[in-house]
Amino acid sequence: MATTPAPAQDRSAVRTLLRLWPYVRPVRGRLFSAAFVAILASCVGLVIPLALKWMVDGPIAGRDPAGVWLGALFLLLLGFTEALLFGLRRWLVARPLSHVEASMRAALYGHLQRLPVAFHDRWASGQLLSRGTTDLMLLRMFLAFPLTFLLVNGVTILVGVIIMLLQDWTLGLVILGPAVPVLVTCVIFERRYAKLARRAQDQVGDLTTVVEESVLGIRIIKGFGRHRSQERAFRDLSKTLRGTELRKARLLATIWGVIVTLPEVAIGAALVVGVVQVADGVLSAGTLVAFLSTALALRWPVESIGFLLAMSQEAATATERYFEVMDAEVEEARERSDTTTATAPGSGPAPVTGSGPGSGPGSGSGSGPASVTGSHSGPVPATDTGSGSSSGSGTHSGPGTTSDPCTGTGTGTGTAPDRGLRFHDVRFRYPDAPPDTTPVLQHIDLHIRPGESMALVGATGSGKTTLTALIPRLYELTSGRITLDGVDITELSRQALRAKVAVAFEEPTLFSASVGDNVLMGAKDTAGHADLERALAVAQAGFVHSLPQGTDTPVGEQGLSLSGGQRQRLALARAVVAQPEFLVLDDPLSALDVHTEAAVEAALRQVLADTTALIVAHRPSTVLLADRVALLSGGRIAAVGTHQELLRTNAEYAHLMSGEEEGAR
Repeated sequence: MATTPAPAQDRSAVRTLLRLWPYVRPVRGRLFSAAFVAILASCVGLVIPLALKWMVDGPIAGRDPAGVWLGALFLLLLGFTEALLFGLRRWLVARPLSHVEASMRAALYGHLQRLPVAFHDRWASGQLLSRGTTDLMLLRMFLAFPLTFLLVNGVTILVGVIIMLLQDWTLGLVILGPAVPVLVTCVIFERRYAKLARRAQDQVGDLTTVVEESVLGIRIIKGFGRHRSQERAFRDLSKTLRGTELRKARLLATIWGVIVTLPEVAIGAALVVGVVQVADGVLSAGTLVAFLSTALALRWPVESIGFLLAMSQEAATATERYFEVMDAEVEEARERSDTTTATAPGSGPAPVTGSGPGSGPGSGSGSGPASVTGSHSGPVPATDTGSGSSSGSGTHSGPGTTSDPCTGTGTGTGTAPDRGLRFHDVRFRYPDAPPDTTPVLQHIDLHIRPGESMALVGATGSGKTTLTALIPRLYELTSGRITLDGVDITELSRQALRAKVAVAFEEPTLFSASVGDNVLMGAKDTAGHADLERALAVAQAGFVHSLPQGTDTPVGEQGLSLSGGQRQRLALARAVVAQPEFLVLDDPLSALDVHTEAAVEAALRQVLADTTALIVAHRPSTVLLADRVALLSGGRIAAVGTHQELLRTNAEYAHLMSGEEEGAR
């Protein structure tokens, strides 16, 4: 299971929550208005004890019924006003906070689309899902309630304490007695609760991952009768999460007990002292009633501190988890730095002179590799041995000449050495691999000429799929270059690069959409029904017309309503629908039966005639689609030639093909 980065230690909740400001800024007016209204409502509530003091010391002491009725009407008006203001606060925050949550979720989803494949290799999908659902819900709840009431309750407590001190400072000091132990308890609680909140939210992500994997792999679970083991795994994770939540509850109960008990004891002590003062004539009964009413009005603001701190810590943890994803470097950001390196002076290919029967001032003879001449200080690209002519003069100060292992002859003027798809001393190590490990691919020098199809053959684990993933920049090279028609792929934006290169992966992935939408995902926005039908014909996917709604038929999640061969043909159609300049096919026919494979190959030959293609192949029938074959062994290109040439000259290639060929015979 993929894991997430370890959380930062000793982080500041306030500093973390301040990162939400860019999302909150557009609705700050309504949020500030809501906070002001809530403060006003709380202050209205604090006027009620003062009204009680007036009633006790005035109309009640003077036995004035009219005054009592007037006071009761005033208290009713104050209560109605307080309720109305709190309702207005709720109305002010509901719509803007829904907008904040929606904008953050949209930003997260858009960011996930731009993150490199290496990021998604590391992260469990359930962890990402929980950040886009549970965590954002916690943030919306925090912005709607704790954020406002931490401010409101703070102001209410401050104003209430001032009122009590003005009424009688000795009773006020009695009430303030528990302030210090309450503050110490809050600090200790905040630190401990933050760790438990982070642990619980990570465990929710793990639980989400298990549920998602179980749903997507339900056929495997049922097919192997593993439902009980999956239930045990889910139950164990649920039990772990339950234990963490119970520890959170115990911690919250502890602080709540302290925060509730100490103020209650203080109010009881103030009541005793106040009664004695009233009996001695030092304090009026109305003042004591007003003081105690104010103290009781402050009970909720004080008691809610623990609850609000708990929600704030969970929101801080949710914010931290959200920005762990948002802080990850997207492909576009890396592209800008890559482009700076790629276009550095002296990094372009050196001019070459080639030999062969062609017209031009080129010099030399024979059919061997062209010699490199001309001034150049960067890496020298592999030379093309095809016939043609080019010229250059001067001296070369680079590391020397290299030769492309491909060979071939021709007539006429030939093609430029860097036309087509070319790998220049490519090395690749996965981003998370230790620096001292052997690269997956090393010293890859390969040239696929314009309009040529090359099959890539190798044993399982030799790096074939990894090599194909480098062309559309699903992964970044460790060193070396890949060029398309002489242009380094790092000099192209990813959008432009992927418009030139189409890919069909070995594991075909379909989305919960119609057949047509899945295929046209590989086309330009202007593609129409004719393009769809042409691609389906190439992939021999005519079965779609017998589906209930034809090409408008939904294929269901992961396309599991279709067979493996049908999914593979739709993936192939998606790759060819845009008629790309470069085509990368990762064993595209592995799930097809012999007859369907033959029909697809016949149609695919017409497509390959107009494109430059690299085809990962395991069977001779697929290899024969290509003009030449490259053997990948131990992360290196071991040999290049036609199928028949390699069968005669390379024992490893003959061994790889022998089992298939014997079965074919």
